[in-house]
Amino acid sequence: MRSKFTIYRDKLLWEWHVCTALYISYHVIFAFATMALTIRERVRCFLLVLVPRLFLALFRLVSPGTKRPKHLPPIRNPLLTLSAVQLAEKIRRREVTSVEVVQAYIDRIQEVNPLLNALVKDRFSFAIQEAARADKLIEEENGGEEVLRNRFPLLGVPLSVKESFALQGMPNSGGLKSRGKVLASVDAPPVALLKRAGAIPLGVTNTSELCMWMESSNYLYGITSNPYDLERMCGGSSGGEGSIIGGGASVIGIGSDIGGSIRMPCFFNGIFGHKPSKDVVSNDGQFPSCTGLQNDYSGSGPMCRYAEDLLPLLKIMAGPTADQLSISEEVDLKKLRFFTVVDDGGSPLTSPVDNQLIQAQKMVAARLEADLGVTVKEVSFPQLKYSFQIWDTFLALPDKDGQPPQPFVELMADGGSVWPFWELIKRIFGRSEHTVAAIGLALMGSSHSSKPSQFILKQMEELQKEMEDLLGTDGVLLYPSHPLLAPKHHHPLFTPYNIGYTGILNILGMPVTQCPLGLSKERLPLGVQVVAGKLQDHLPLAVALYLEKAFGGWVDPGMA
Repeated sequence: MRSKFTIYRDKLLWEWHVCTALYISYHVIFAFATMALTIRERVRCFLLVLVPRLFLALFRLVSPGTKRPKHLPPIRNPLLTLSAVQLAEKIRRREVTSVEVVQAYIDRIQEVNPLLNALVKDRFSFAIQEAARADKLIEEENGGEEVLRNRFPLLGVPLSVKESFALQGMPNSGGLKSRGKVLASVDAPPVALLKRAGAIPLGVTNTSELCMWMESSNYLYGITSNPYDLERMCGGSSGGEGSIIGGGASVIGIGSDIGGSIRMPCFFNGIFGHKPSKDVVSNDGQFPSCTGLQNDYSGSGPMCRYAEDLLPLLKIMAGPTADQLSISEEVDLKKLRFFTVVDDGGSPLTSPVDNQLIQAQKMVAARLEADLGVTVKEVSFPQLKYSFQIWDTFLALPDKDGQPPQPFVELMADGGSVWPFWELIKRIFGRSEHTVAAIGLALMGSSHSSKPSQFILKQMEELQKEMEDLLGTDGVLLYPSHPLLAPKHHHPLFTPYNIGYTGILNILGMPVTQCPLGLSKERLPLGVQVVAGKLQDHLPLAVALYLEKAFGGWVDPGMA
């Protein structure tokens, strides 16, 4: 008799082949549509909207159900309900040992990871040894608790790390099967800073293939699930981090974000996350690395269950550049100006914003006005209708020396050769090592024009100026995290343009904090993006603390 895992694996493989067939058809139509003449733009837009929605409806119709458990077991160990700041304080005060904390998280990982597939490689034995050394250091320290806090603010606290970040001795494949045996020889700079602060890595977590998709799935590690509903996706590309943290099996983690790869997983998994301002946290030591102008739009940042951990984590990860951010400055929320944007203005490419998300954002605005006596002004930007096109255009721009970004198909090839259309055909028969999403991105990348649209460049220029003028140094803006609640596995294949809700803020270079706002009627996380002007990271971080108190923050998925 086949195990439940085998049955579920076979179901996912079947769904994957259905997705492939539908996705091929979609891209064939997409190719013809994008060759349309200017006078046929409306027809092209109609096809781009209608075709994927029809395929999504068909996919929902033919996808079989599953008897697999939908939720995680509840958290039983109280150590797992404390923030990293609280754990570090208890460890320093010898109220609990680091070994006890690390073991508690190892136990939770072993309990839930078979369901989530979030942590793809552990280093448990090393973590226990490092925890024992941390406990010994505390015993031998004569300078007192304050000395330890200043030198090692995270001493003895467990940490999870996105697999695309180099963590010495751990895999560093970026979800690419051909790199399955590649081990990191050094630590990425932000990982090194967290370890130097005393944090103890437990292992590395799953990503999408080459970290460029909204779902964390690849043919090296498999697919990662959402802790609130195992039939739903956890987001990407930092989805393994979002899943393991949201599932209560990690307290803090590190992610990267070039189009929403921190914020989408944080939203779908009900946790906090922060995409910093440009050049605050180093993007070095990751695979794939940034090329072209991508480093200007990518941000490495913290992911966590408790808002009070965001600021200290960002301060540690930023290192010397933290001084640019006024992190230590006290924020008086009553003196801030608040704005809200309800959607992207009705782009035909994106899904309508779920009404529950609209109502949650309205509740935030109402609560801010009632508690703080401020006015939350509703504003709109017509340029947001072109968010996806702006994001897609700017990621493809060359750097200041005229060097374009490395083509996605070259990254897939990893030194060899890959023909996207051939990979699509192989995928139908289960012979390709690449996901449908990655193959689709390679196909779309090959269709980029050598000259960016002047219209799109102008939309971006106008949006940048209007947003910066609006927010200044004391403005905060609320914006939907995504138009949909956490989708079912594979569904983003048919709604790829929804990334525009997060991706546009990467191009704008503004700091954004993702904040949970409780659960929907389906018991899925609600949330909102909190945006501020450049280098004003302390403002959305302060708002996150307020929203956690007002709306309850992270919810144990085992109790949902």
